[in-house]
Amino acid sequence: MSAAATRKSAATAKEKDTPKAQVQPQQVSATTEEEDDLGPQLLSKLEGNGITAGDIKKLQEQGFHTVESVAFAPKKQLLTIKGISEVKADKIIAEASKLVPMGFTTATEFHQKRSEIVLLTTGSKELDKLLGGGIETGSITEMFGEFRTGKSQLCHQLAVTCQLPIDQGGGEGKCLYIDTEGTFRPERLLAVAERYGLNGSDVLDNVAFARAFNTDHQTLLLYQASAMMSESRYALLIVDSATSLYRTDYSGRGELSARQMHLARFLRLLLRLSDEFGVAVVLTNQVVAQVDGSAMFASDPKKPIGGNIMAHSSTTRLYLRKGRGETRICKIYDSPCLPESEAVFAINPDGIGDAKE
Repeated sequence: MSAAATRKSAATAKEKDTPKAQVQPQQVSATTEEEDDLGPQLLSKLEGNGITAGDIKKLQEQGFHTVESVAFAPKKQLLTIKGISEVKADKIIAEASKLVPMGFTTATEFHQKRSEIVLLTTGSKELDKLLGGGIETGSITEMFGEFRTGKSQLCHQLAVTCQLPIDQGGGEGKCLYIDTEGTFRPERLLAVAERYGLNGSDVLDNVAFARAFNTDHQTLLLYQASAMMSESRYALLIVDSATSLYRTDYSGRGELSARQMHLARFLRLLLRLSDEFGVAVVLTNQVVAQVDGSAMFASDPKKPIGGNIMAHSSTTRLYLRKGRGETRICKIYDSPCLPESEAVFAINPDGIGDAKE
């Protein structure tokens, strides 16, 4: 994990462009040098030692905006950029590697970094408890389930709570929201903002929204997101839903391989953004009903789409299903550290909360 995925989620919130909804000057204590160490490093740091401003511009035009993005990229990706020779690519990678630690470290150091990770509250105490404190920054959290299970409602909730101060379960940052299904509703953000005593117009200003119309556009939006994150402080990136456009843009078994490769590149980009900028990435996923013979013996015949590529790319997978009335049930489907368990939450007029007894 890069340094950007740790306390940077908190510390760099105090620098440029802190969200207007909850500016708290008294919390500003980190020095500029400390913030530079904790946050992503701008690509301009590579200039010099044979790397020109023209080379930097070429990299930026291809979606590279930080030193980390160059250091994490394979060499063949740099060679596809017009004007970047093999010698130049080697020079760029060598200079980036000097600024970004990419070697071994002790488990003690890594454990220390893990202890400083910021968690975003879901608005429900039971759900936060299930998740070990909330949605983790610097990793990908996938939520899947049928329609009307609360996936989009949770996304709207997190788009507001990520703007809260750290001590209130927030990330003191803005939100990027990519909508592929046309379900984004600013009215929900205003209702949640009122619950937390935030200024509604400021909360809306802190959410950058984009509607994706096809899978190529969906990927292109991530390159734009990278540019925006390098200029301002974001705590959360939402993709709702990450897979719906793939179900229509690719059809049948004949296009299955092409679909999975495109999806893998999209998820790799998401993981790169979470590593570079320390943002929490939340994506929703649809389900498919199993209609083969094995469905007869399965307790729940529904499974998430995207196959193994989606399963391996997500750090934490949450399975949402309907409960009674407005209650919903969230189950830890897969996680590297959370035990398999369930929690009940409710969808209220003012957002996600605990179910009433």
